[in-house]
Amino acid sequence: MMTYQTLLYYCYSYIADAEQFATDHLAFCKSLNLVGRIIVADEGLNGTVSGTKEACEAYMAYIKADERFRKTDFKIDDVDAPSFVKMHCRYKSEIVHSGLRDPNIIDPNKQTGKHLEPIEFQKMIDREDVVILDVRSNYEHNLGRFKNAVTLDIENFREFPEKINELAKYKDKKVLTYCTGGIKCEKASALLLHHGFSDVYQLHGGIIKYGKEAKGEDFEGKCYVFDNRIAVDVNKVNPSVVSTCYNCGKITPKMINCANPECNEHVTQCDDCGNDLQGCCSISCTSNPRKRPYDGTGYYVKVSQQVKAPATGS
Repeated sequence: MMTYQTLLYYCYSYIADAEQFATDHLAFCKSLNLVGRIIVADEGLNGTVSGTKEACEAYMAYIKADERFRKTDFKIDDVDAPSFVKMHCRYKSEIVHSGLRDPNIIDPNKQTGKHLEPIEFQKMIDREDVVILDVRSNYEHNLGRFKNAVTLDIENFREFPEKINELAKYKDKKVLTYCTGGIKCEKASALLLHHGFSDVYQLHGGIIKYGKEAKGEDFEGKCYVFDNRIAVDVNKVNPSVVSTCYNCGKITPKMINCANPECNEHVTQCDDCGNDLQGCCSISCTSNPRKRPYDGTGYYVKVSQQVKAPATGS
C-alpha cells in the first residue's frame, strides 16, 4: 500500500512581500515534514511537494484556504516513497523562467489560451485544422510527446519567445499547447495571442492530468518530471517508446542526469551504456574527479532528509 503522495501544482496570483512568504512557507512545509521544490515569485507559486498522505492533505487544505490560491489545481500521484529528499522553497523573479516579466504584455491572470480539459483536448488532437504544440525543452520532448506534435529546438523555456517567427505558419490553425503540468502554457499561449495567433488553446493540467483523465491516449513515450522519479508513465491505452539512447541509438525509455556534476546533462541512456559509462553522457565526463557514483537511477541529490511515516498508536 502506498502511504505517500506527490503533488504538482502552480497558481498565478500576486503575492505581496513574496520573499518573506517564501521563508515562512518553507518553515510551514518543514513543519509537515514535506519534501520538494517550490518557487515563489511576485506572480505566484509553482511547486512539487511530497510526503505522507496526511501531510499532503493538510498542505492542500492550507493552500486552498488562502483566498489568493483557492483555485489551485493539484495533480496528485500516489507513490511508494517520497519523490524528493529535501525541502526547498525559494524566491525567484518568475515561477517559470521565461524572461516575459512585463505584465503589460504577458499576464496569465488577464489573457491566456482557452483552457481545454483532457477529454476536450483528446477530441481535438486529430482534427485537420489543429496543430499540437509542445512548449517544453528538448530533453523533455525527446523522452515523450503527443503523436504528431510540433516540437521546438530549445534548451530552456526562456528560449520559447525566440521561436515565435518559426511558428507563424500555423496562424491559420487552432494551436493546442501543452506542457507537463500546464504552467508553461499559461505564458506560451499568452505570448502567441500577443503575436497575432487568434485561436490558441492549452491543455489544462498538462500531460500529468491528461494521463489521469484521458488515460494518456496518443502520448508517445514517458513524461519527464522534476523529481527523483525522473520519468513517469502516462499512456494506458496505446503506450509506446519513442526515445533512443544518446550514446548508442538503441530504443530506451530511461533518462538520466550525467554523473559529472559539471555537465549534469539530461540524456536518454540505455542500461548497457549507463553501466559502461558509469552514468556519464560521454567518455570525457567519466574522468571528471567530481564524478558522482552511479547507482543505476541517474538521479543525484546533495543531502538526504528522511520523511517520517505517520505515527501509529500503541
